[in-house]
Amino acid sequence: MAKVLASPPGDACCNPTNFEHTGTPQGSTITVAGLQTYISRPSNNASNDKIVLFFPDVHGPFHINNQLIADYFASNGYLVIALDYFEGNPIQIAREQPTFDRDAWLSTNLARAKVTAPKWTSAVIKEYGNEKTKYCTVGYCFGAPFVLDVCASDIVKAGAIAHPAFLDEDHFRKLKKPLFLSCAEVDHTFPAKSRHTSEDILVEIQAQYHYQLFSGVEHGFALRGNMENENERWAKEQSAKGIVSWWNRFVSID
Repeated sequence: MAKVLASPPGDACCNPTNFEHTGTPQGSTITVAGLQTYISRPSNNASNDKIVLFFPDVHGPFHINNQLIADYFASNGYLVIALDYFEGNPIQIAREQPTFDRDAWLSTNLARAKVTAPKWTSAVIKEYGNEKTKYCTVGYCFGAPFVLDVCASDIVKAGAIAHPAFLDEDHFRKLKKPLFLSCAEVDHTFPAKSRHTSEDILVEIQAQYHYQLFSGVEHGFALRGNMENENERWAKEQSAKGIVSWWNRFVSID
């Protein structure tokens, strides 16, 4: 069995202590492969030539923080399509239930998402892509393994993950596409030792990659940081800008 490098989400992800960001979502809700999906459209890319497959954290695509970051990517010219693999029961709703068991919730949803995510991805390509479309992908925390799965195929031009969960060595060994990793100095799911191991693997397989590491922030910073803290706000903004720059680099290559 492959060694685990990024563990399941913990208290920092699942407890109601995260910061909710402010703004007005610009996207809408659609259904893809029978699953509710958040879609954010760029004003300058009606032909769907650049599509982002967005795999959200445990709060799901309809949480304001995920919506706003999806909208940011859309404002940079990408059609962003985000999967609700929790099927209307993200962590912030599930944890209010009297019988809530976090480990069981994570296990059940991960197993289900492993089945639904590939079907959803295929449906997005069929319904929204065209012969000119170039795909990219991004995943936060819970969404990271689905990015690595897609990046082990020829579907996308490039992928990005931030403060990942649920990854093992094989996810990195199977990588075929360029990968951007946005990382926190303090991360209970993806600690420094695991980050270094992942880098060793990427060097070994001669992957194309880039690590972005921020001091003074913790797991979740790229989505759920305190925007009143200058360092956390800067790190969150630089993470998003770095991801867009990474995609732009590879979608410009024929």
